[in-house]
Parts: sequence; C-alpha cells; structure tokens
Amino acid sequence: MIRDWKGAWHDVIGDPLGERSVKPRTDGRTMVIDKGMGLGPTEDLLTIACEYIDYWKLPFGTSALYPPDILREKIALIRRYGVHVYPGGTFLEIAILQGRLPAFIDRVAELGFDGAEVSDGTVTFSSAQRREAIRLARSAGLLVLTEVGRKDPEERLGALQIHRTIMEDLSAGAEQIIVEGRESGKGVGIYDQQGDIAEEELLKIMRAAGDIHRLIWEAPLKSQQQELIHRFGVNVSLGNVPPAEILALECLRRGLRADTLRYALQEAATGEQPGGPMV
Repeated sequence: MIRDWKGAWHDVIGDPLGERSVKPRTDGRTMVIDKGMGLGPTEDLLTIACEYIDYWKLPFGTSALYPPDILREKIALIRRYGVHVYPGGTFLEIAILQGRLPAFIDRVAELGFDGAEVSDGTVTFSSAQRREAIRLARSAGLLVLTEVGRKDPEERLGALQIHRTIMEDLSAGAEQIIVEGRESGKGVGIYDQQGDIAEEELLKIMRAAGDIHRLIWEAPLKSQQQELIHRFGVNVSLGNVPPAEILALECLRRGLRADTLRYALQEAATGEQPGGPMV
C-alpha cells in the first residue's frame, strides 16, 4: 500500500538538511521497535508514517504471546504497507539454545514474517551456528539482519571479533548489520551508562565495519539519533525507534526540528555539511 508520498507542505517548505532518501532505499533506513501495539494503533501509524519506516521488529519473545490469528493479521498488515517485519533476535537465540532452530525458521516464514534477525547478544554460539542460522533463514526466503554486540556491558567485543563477525555475516548473506543498543540505549554497544556515545566504541565499530552504509545503529533516545545524524548525515540508518517517535525522528533527519535545524544554519554560515565521510 505504497502511495505517491508527498507531504502536505512539499511545495511550500523544503527540508533544511537537504535530500532525504525515499523508498525503496539502501541507506537512511529506520527500524521501529514494537513491544505490543494492537491492530488499530499499528494501522494508524502505518497510514501516517509507512514511508518513514523500513523495518518493524517485534522484539525479544513478544510475538510468542500474540493469539495466532492476531499475529498473522498484524504481520500481513505491516507488509501490506511496504514495511519488512521480523521477530527479535533473542527469540532466535532461545530456539538455538533449545535445539529448535529449523522449526523456528519454518514458523517465522509460515506466520508471514519476511525477515529474521540473527544475534548472539545473550546466548553464546559458534560462528558455524551463526552461519547456519543465516543460511536457513535465506533458504526460507527471508531477508536476514544480524546483530553485533553483547547485551551485558561487561562483555564488550573486541575490534577484531566485531570485524570478523560483520564480514562473515555479510558473506553469508546478511542484508544489514544491527549495532546493539537495546531498548534502553544505556551501558551497551556504543553508549555509556548515561546513554552518551562512547567515542572509542563508536570508532571501533566504524573501523570494523569499513562501509557503515550496511549498519543500523540502535538509537532509542533522541540525543543519540541527533548525534548520529550530525556525524553521518540525514541518511544514517537508525533502529529501536519507539513507534510514537517515528515522525519526530523524521523531523530530526530533515532539519524540521530545532535540534537539527541548527546544523542547516551552521552549513549556511560555514559551508560545512553535517555528516562526515562514511568510513
């Protein structure tokens, strides 16, 4: 249900931060984290904002708690609006822990999901198991997103391990790599305990990835979204965005909010565009 999408002010007001990518896009993607919206609110949000949402995640094991008919209807609804939908990676980790991965992947496809997330944020398993999970998901016709990073802040990964994981995942067929940030955005991934970006961790991920166009940064907090837009430009890919914040994030991306409008003013004054090179 993709429409010819033009905002109500498109012929009056331009985006101060410049051109925003449109669907189908390869960068500037947004992933929403939905911890239990009903069918009505889901359709309300999609009616307004489907153009600004690329991925819809039903995190951790929430999809196990839906009545089957409601879950199927919700998945079909999301896909009808041109948004990819998938269950959270922790749920897949439980399937591996219980030796039920093939059955899990079959059920993901049978329910109508068109994506799967492969992660090892809590359960530790081998590189071979990770590759097998990606292979099974792709064989089932699912697009695959993988996640790097541990959920326990005491278990931060080293740069070489991150690089190896990213390269192996992409080689195995992952479409995008998600950088762990949890729904709190604090004390994990590239964030310190206050939710601020830890420069050393950010640089470690950037160097490990090489091409950060393939990365989705989990960034549930506005301050994190703003800082990543400032560093990488309007078309940085961001995830774990609460449903109620989708339009607010899109305003940040476009400079239609004071927090990032100042970047446009800075550019006009100095000629320096926000967003450094994607290294």
